[in-house]
Amino acid sequence: MAHPHSHGTGPSVPIPEDAVAQKATLFGTLLHLWPYIWPGDRADLKMRVVWSVVLLLIAKAATLIVPFTFKWAIDALTGADTAPVQASNWAGWMIASPLILTASYGLVRVLMAVLTQWRDGMFAQVAMHAVRKLAYKTFVHMHELSLRFHLERKTGGLTRVLERGRLGIEVIVRMVILQLAPTIVEVSLVMAVLLWQFDWRYVAVILVTVVVYMYYTYKATEWRIEIRRKMNDSDSEANTKAIDSLLNYETVKYFSAEEREAQRYDKSMARYEQASVKTYTSLAVLNTGQAVIFTFGLTATMMMCAIGVRNGTNTVGDFVMVNAMMIQLYQPLNFMGMVYREIKQAVIDIEKMFVVLSKNPEVKDLAGAKPLIVTNGTVRFDDVRFSYDPERPILKGLSFEVPAGKTVAIVGPSGAGKSTISRLLFRLYDVSGGHILIDGQDIRQVTQSSLRASIGMVPQDTVLFNDTIRYNIRYGRWDATDEEVEEAAKTAQIDAFIRVSPKGYETEVGERGLKLSGGEKQRVAIARTVLKAPPILVLDEATSALDSHTEHEIQEALERVSRNRTSLVIAHRLSTIVGADEIIVLDQGRIAERGTHGQLLAANGLYASMWNRQREAQEARERLALIADDTESPIRAPAVDDDLATSDAAE
Repeated sequence: MAHPHSHGTGPSVPIPEDAVAQKATLFGTLLHLWPYIWPGDRADLKMRVVWSVVLLLIAKAATLIVPFTFKWAIDALTGADTAPVQASNWAGWMIASPLILTASYGLVRVLMAVLTQWRDGMFAQVAMHAVRKLAYKTFVHMHELSLRFHLERKTGGLTRVLERGRLGIEVIVRMVILQLAPTIVEVSLVMAVLLWQFDWRYVAVILVTVVVYMYYTYKATEWRIEIRRKMNDSDSEANTKAIDSLLNYETVKYFSAEEREAQRYDKSMARYEQASVKTYTSLAVLNTGQAVIFTFGLTATMMMCAIGVRNGTNTVGDFVMVNAMMIQLYQPLNFMGMVYREIKQAVIDIEKMFVVLSKNPEVKDLAGAKPLIVTNGTVRFDDVRFSYDPERPILKGLSFEVPAGKTVAIVGPSGAGKSTISRLLFRLYDVSGGHILIDGQDIRQVTQSSLRASIGMVPQDTVLFNDTIRYNIRYGRWDATDEEVEEAAKTAQIDAFIRVSPKGYETEVGERGLKLSGGEKQRVAIARTVLKAPPILVLDEATSALDSHTEHEIQEALERVSRNRTSLVIAHRLSTIVGADEIIVLDQGRIAERGTHGQLLAANGLYASMWNRQREAQEARERLALIADDTESPIRAPAVDDDLATSDAAE
């Protein structure tokens, strides 16, 4: 099956993945899965597949023997002469005895059950190995895909692709290998036995019954899938409204909107109720139709056998055997609607996983790429051009250098391209033109892992793992000792806070670090960067989201960390980069001004204008604070965000 592939480094074109997945076929999916079910490097798993097939065939043979033992027992009870051995001697009587044959009937049924469960257990390791390998491969591939890919998709959607694909593999294996394939084998064997034991008319009736039964099941299930989809959509809608309302619990209370929220939820549940009723009604229709069709086939074969008994060509045991064989066949056929529905959904889910796997990473290591060797840490942008969209260039021939051990700050209005610079330096995107060099080495010519190992990042929005503080700091260098982790925390000025916490370094930070304040999260980010000890440091608006008091404390920690390191600071608050060795002012993707803080103020250009606006905003905040203090007002002075005072918001 053809999959869309993305080529080159240009912007990706949205691909209708759902349309691709909807066209997926069971055969195509099995072809995709076969290398995982029959792994070339695991002879033991291959043998398990072989033995599973052998056990399947033996189990189905035992399934067909069950009606025969039933027939022989009936014939022995009625005195018919079709028992396997005539009662001419003691041994023969024992074999032909109704009690012995009845016991054989029970033993064969036990054997059938044991073989079936043995087969399922034998194949389980093959199935779960396939699930694990493919899920692992997809997870790794998702991390290899570009930032552009992840920005264009919802993270929850990607995790659902991974989860549903994993469950889909289990369904395909369970339904196809353990349900559909055995049913096909059993139908084939039943027709062969009927042809051998009776005549072609029985085979014809069975064939017509199975074909009509499967066609009806297919049409009814297709009809039910649409009904079930509406039920699932209604369920999802109700669930979404409930979660959204509970997440906004405080807002609901602020506006006394409990009744309104309850009514919204109840409307969604009403739609779910109606769809659920239709789902169960359609299931009743499906089951009724299946029962009617199969009963016609069962009745037809038994009537033919009854005529044979009356004419003397068949025995009562034959009559019972036909009934038992058909009843046994009905059990797997009865699941075909569910099997078809589950397989169809699983095929779509697995195909979505393979669509993700087919995506080519936008940023890839070149063949033979060598590790980056950092000697001094000089970073140079040479005529760098870049655009997320070809029609809207972001950087337009940017050239500057960050000398080894020096600090260069990048400032400018929103949309000037500041944060894009850090993304390009990390190779989250590749430049459209020009070069980025570290100690004379083009970063596109070196491995991504070595490049990123040499750069430390303290971002504006620090997101932490839902684990302990120690885990999050150690993320900077996984082999660090506890003492090194704690030393990094001291450098970041967070050790004291951690030690007064009840659990210390084992304190859980919560999802995305929400149990910590903004300043505490920033200090954790600084600590893990300190632990990483990179020669090059990037501070991407690391204090813009903090209050002034916290900002000063964090700034002290950042200055301590960046000392003697090549530092690129992307700044919003100009007060944080006054001491930079050079300040570069971007405007619309180009360098508008450059120089030290004093030189740029003296030039009285864009930088001076930005500086004056921020100073005015700061003075306004201070005046409001004084007024609030003088009047002892319980109302706190509103914070005048620099984003509102200037147009220099973070990108």
